[in-house]
Order: sequence, then structure tokens, then C-alpha cells
Amino acid sequence: MRFVPTFAALAVSAIALTACGSNSGAGDSRDFVRIVGSSTVYPFASAVAEATAKTAGIKAPVIESTGTGAGMKLFCAGVGVAHPDIVNASRRIKKSEYEDCAKNGVKDIVEIQVGLDGIAFAEASGGPNMKLTPADVYKALAATPFGKPNTAKTWADVNPTLPAIPISVYGPPSTSGTRDALAELILTKGCDTDPAMKALKDSDKDKHKAICTKIREDGAYVDAGENDNLIVQKISANPKAIGVFGYSFLEENTDKLKGVPMDGIQPTYQTISDFSYPGARPLYIYIKAAHLKAIKGIKEFALEFSKAWGADGYLKKKGMVVSPADVQKTNAEIASSMKLMDPSTLK
Repeated sequence: MRFVPTFAALAVSAIALTACGSNSGAGDSRDFVRIVGSSTVYPFASAVAEATAKTAGIKAPVIESTGTGAGMKLFCAGVGVAHPDIVNASRRIKKSEYEDCAKNGVKDIVEIQVGLDGIAFAEASGGPNMKLTPADVYKALAATPFGKPNTAKTWADVNPTLPAIPISVYGPPSTSGTRDALAELILTKGCDTDPAMKALKDSDKDKHKAICTKIREDGAYVDAGENDNLIVQKISANPKAIGVFGYSFLEENTDKLKGVPMDGIQPTYQTISDFSYPGARPLYIYIKAAHLKAIKGIKEFALEFSKAWGADGYLKKKGMVVSPADVQKTNAEIASSMKLMDPSTLK
């Protein structure tokens, strides 16, 4: 990231914001912060929003759990009161998403890493004690594992050491950052255990992505929507099913669920914080700098987040895994200065 002079740019942006708002038919002002995005970040952002309203004496920010991908589309659609001020994300913004933002005039963005999370695989407390690897998950869930149609019906079809029970996985939709992270951190890793697939990444990137990340649609994987609590309910009631969601939801439901080890490593606070668990990932919020002067409460929300994400903060009690101290320090400084992100680092 780099420091970018923002004072003049933001002054102009505030004027543009008002003009844009009046043209949108939504009025030329808004007295609350509007946030969209990740269902994983949603419970943390909600707690911060409630605290911000109390400490800053403002209306509580309004938060919609749309999923990271859908949230990015809303956030990047333009500048003005008709568009969100902040997007929660359970993965980093993609280069293609930033380019869409820029095309619509959303060029100045503040990126803040707010903590860590893990893509947890879990089963009911009375489940069969599954032990999986990324290769097992890939062979079970991919539409065309290693380029061939998926015919696996049971986990034993995938790996003879696993139980002969039907493959039944409840997980996030394609609009979710958790789904993106599942594809990147687990499915692709499993796919690349085959040397031919690993080589395909260099020769045909698009084909590699399709083979490695497209999920089957024959019922073995159930899209449960942007509601991780629904996944918890489904698998707690079905001991033969597996759920995929953010670690915080496992942490909150240890009376009903237990984590499924991945490569022999349980999803725990410690294994996520040290990134030894394969599904560990950072969580972010992105702020539209053009809205900072026009919409009261945006910076206050970011500053409240920075007060809450530490080892003694209230977000840890809600299941957020605390970032390393140096990451906390860097991002607290960003929250204070509203330093703009450097898009040249995006992929």
C-alpha cells in the first residue's frame, strides 16, 4: 500500500457525491452509513455498528448480508447516496472488481484488514468423525474432477478410507467470499495434486480454473444461500451431512457441531491464527473515500473496528481470530489516516 494525497480529491468528491445523489432520485443526502457484503463479516460488522452508534452518537449503520461478490458489485456501481459506502469482504478485492469500480468512478478506496477467519468444515456432534484432505473435497465436489465427469455418490467412492455415506455438503453460494476462498484454498489445492492439472495452470489458466473450481450441481453440494446459520441448522439435524462456513459459526455452535480436520489439522483459533490450517484467510472492509466527507459515521465505524479487533477486544469473543500485532498496527493506522489502497498489488 502507499500514501496518496487525498484532501483535494476528497473535497471534489464530496461535491460530486451530492450531485450524483440528486441525480439518482434517492435525494441528495443520507444520515446513516450503508454497508453491504460478506455474511462472514456481517456479525462482526453488526457488533461494531452498534458500538459506533453509542460512542459516536450517530444512527447505527445499516448492514446488508449480500455476500462478498454481490456486495462488491453494489459497492462498485457508482458514487452517490444511492450506492453503499462500505463493503465487507471475506477475501481481498479482485483486480477485475477494482477495474469495474474505476469504470464507475469509484477510484479511491481504503482497504482495512479487520481480522482473520477460516473456512471451517464441520459435522454434527454425532457425526462419523470425518477426516478430509483438499484432494478428498475436490474429488467429492468438483463438477469435472481432473477433467472427467463426477460420478462419486459416497465418500468411499472418493477415498476408500472414508465412510460409505452419501456426499452431502451444505455450503455458500457463488456470490460468497467463502465460496471464492473454498475454491482458492481447498478445491484448487486438491486439484493441483495431479501434476497434469498443475501444469495446465501455466498452459491454459481459464481451463484450469474451470476444472479446478466449478462445483457439481447434481445435489451433492447444496447452495444454502447467504445464511451460515441455516447451514448450522441443516448439519446439526443431519449427522451424515457436512457444512462449510466461516470459523466463527463453528465456534458459536460447539454444543451442536465439531470441526472436520483438513490434512489432519483441526480448524481452531490457534491453527487459523498461525495459518497452519489450510482454510485460513484474512477479512476486510473497503471504504469509498469519495463518501467520507458527505456521509457522517464512516470513519467512526472504521476506528471502532480498530478498537475492537485486538486480543482484548469484543470481536474475539464473537469468534473473530485476531490478526498478528504488526497487521493490527498497520491497519489501525489506515483506519485513522484513511490512506488509499494501491491497486497495483491486486490480482
